[in-house]
Amino acid sequence: MLIKTILNKIHKLKSFVYQDVKLAYYQGTEVFNVTVVPRQNSHALCSGCQKPASGYDHLKERRFEFVPLWGIRVFLLYRMRRVNCKTCGVKVEQVPWAEGKKELTKAYMQFLASWARKLSWKEVAFTFHTSWEKVFQAVEYVVEWGKAHRSLDSIKAIGVDEVAYQIGHKYLTVVYQIDRGLTRLLWVGEGRSEATIRSFFTLFGSERSQQLEYICSDMWKPYVKAISEFASQALHILDRFHIVAMLNKAIDEVRASEHKQLQADGYEPVLKKTRWCLLKRKENLTEKEEVKLSTLLQYNLKSVRAYLLKEEFQTFWTYVSPFWAGKYLDRWCTRVMRSKIEPLKKVAKTVRRHHPLILNWFKAKKAYSSGIVEGLNTKVKVTTRKAYGYRTYRCAEIALYHALGKLPEPQVTHRFC
Repeated sequence: MLIKTILNKIHKLKSFVYQDVKLAYYQGTEVFNVTVVPRQNSHALCSGCQKPASGYDHLKERRFEFVPLWGIRVFLLYRMRRVNCKTCGVKVEQVPWAEGKKELTKAYMQFLASWARKLSWKEVAFTFHTSWEKVFQAVEYVVEWGKAHRSLDSIKAIGVDEVAYQIGHKYLTVVYQIDRGLTRLLWVGEGRSEATIRSFFTLFGSERSQQLEYICSDMWKPYVKAISEFASQALHILDRFHIVAMLNKAIDEVRASEHKQLQADGYEPVLKKTRWCLLKRKENLTEKEEVKLSTLLQYNLKSVRAYLLKEEFQTFWTYVSPFWAGKYLDRWCTRVMRSKIEPLKKVAKTVRRHHPLILNWFKAKKAYSSGIVEGLNTKVKVTTRKAYGYRTYRCAEIALYHALGKLPEPQVTHRFC
């Protein structure tokens, strides 16, 4: 079977034909040069309005890199025509296998982009004997096409959070769709300021924002303020994960401080190696940790009282009624404020300040939480780790959309992988 026959089978071109295929040398390696010519009596399309137009002249022959065959690079060779369009004037024609001034064909860009989901961009470039820049260009093309053709309608629930993508407190604000039937990355923005999250709502549009029913986020003030302004009708659910993390951080602070004080006063170091005994859930403790915890609970220490208050707080999540959950939360906060344990008192003050938003989790029937968001954040970290970090925001943005955006892709004649 001739190579030209294979190309017609897997990548047929409308209004163009493969004239011949020759084995030649290019940049020191063997390549297949495939000459493409216009089909007889076909009209060139204007690249501006995509309508047929009369011919004007021809440009020099251009190379368009195609999917390699048997490890040999393939190039489509074609002399681009310029057309005299009545609407757009003199323009270069539109060809079906490439876009603009890109050197890669659309099929090759999709081929590289599909492998870039499985491997790092550097590994894809090495495997297919191309450059990192060309792999990035391929992924960028697929992402931009997908963003232009995706639907943002009928979104009912979103999650907002921030993730670090570089050393030195470099953050990205990420917005996910967390509807029951679909979870995906909707938007990425540089930084975590109020201006950043405002950019999302501006892009999303006021009409779509008013259709949102649930929004999950943490207690970061810029997020809370922007959400109340742009989507006040939505049920704003504060992140349960961050509340528990904040409580654990306070307990660890109490334990570390008390351990130092006991050592300074010459007492037995009973709090030594007890960090995870106090932070873990009872069902997750090992046998050794269970014994150590039962021994520790016999002492009248601030750390023990803080631990018992933390365990009491776990009961809060078992309520069904928002009313009774709120009553229990009020009682717990009162007990904490009387405990004279300063780190826990800070947590209680924060909880009281966000009391209505915390109870929204019960109003949503516990159907939505930032657990989904934290799961997607883990995938963000995996994507970043696979590349050993990204030097620029643009690279991070493109990679995350490609990995988590569930974007539509251009239709091609043949799927290569």
